[in-house]
Amino acid sequence: MHHDPATDAQRADRLRASGMRVTAGRVAALAYLESHPHSRASEVHAALAQASPSVSLQSVHNIMNDLTEHGLLRRVDLPDSDGALYEIEHLDNHHHVQCVVCRRIEDVECATGLAPCLTPAGPAGGEGGSRMRILEASVTFRGICADCEQAA
Repeated sequence: MHHDPATDAQRADRLRASGMRVTAGRVAALAYLESHPHSRASEVHAALAQASPSVSLQSVHNIMNDLTEHGLLRRVDLPDSDGALYEIEHLDNHHHVQCVVCRRIEDVECATGLAPCLTPAGPAGGEGGSRMRILEASVTFRGICADCEQAA
């Protein structure tokens, strides 16, 4: 897997800025996800293993978890998905639309543009009248993509 060295330097800067040590695996994972959003850890592992056959699936899971904890990746859990998907975190508060036939996933803009895009009815919170300040809403729209609709 070949990456652009200038962009690899930018990826390394992002890692350092988030307080992480720069490693080849972290840089390679970021590079892969920039061009393959909504990927599973197993897909990232398959891509990284082409260049570094010794990289383990567990080490890629660790990389994905570390990058997510430090705010560089966003973990996406979708209905009927057989595992977490990852994408670069852009802090743009977007949602996702998923085809129920072919399972393709696309980004979709937030309904209002400001976080959170949705406001729950009534006071958000639990028992005893506690309230929570809502930070984000995660929405998955489900439908049928044009390709699948045409095929039907």
